Amino acid sequence: MNVIEFDEQCKSCNGTGLYIGMAEKDGAAIVCHNCKGTGCNHVKIEYESFTNRKRNKVKWVYETNPGFGVGNGNGYKFSDFGGMSIEEWEGGMKFGAETENRLCSCPSWWYQSSDYKKKPIWDECIGIGAFRDCKCFKTKDRCWEKFDRENS
Repeated sequence: MNVIEFDEQCKSCNGTGLYIGMAEKDGAAIVCHNCKGTGCNHVKIEYESFTNRKRNKVKWVYETNPGFGVGNGNGYKFSDFGGMSIEEWEGGMKFGAETENRLCSCPSWWYQSSDYKKKPIWDECIGIGAFRDCKCFKTKDRCWEKFDRENS
């Protein structure tokens, strides 16, 4: 176990020991809760040095999960939800087309979580509230086809 300790200027009060928030007006202040009025914050970080990435019992890796139960069982297998094997991921394979969770999400929902720059801005998606309430969600396979055409 490695330890780093140092004193830094309190970020909450900028080293004054006094905090001025929204409620303190006209020159009023309170004693800073974080540094107890000292202006100093003592930092102690305990850490393990990194040597290599550790292995665990993971078999399948997903780029992100916008909120679905994923895994093997109940008639589903890992790949039904996109992703790739741990061996592919450790080998440097990149996430891309067909690694998305196309079973449960539409392109807009998926890319909102995984890569916002790729999130489609389509007229039919605007103002829908929850993605599952979109009029196109039941036929999201068509949205994925459109996404693939636009991003090939």
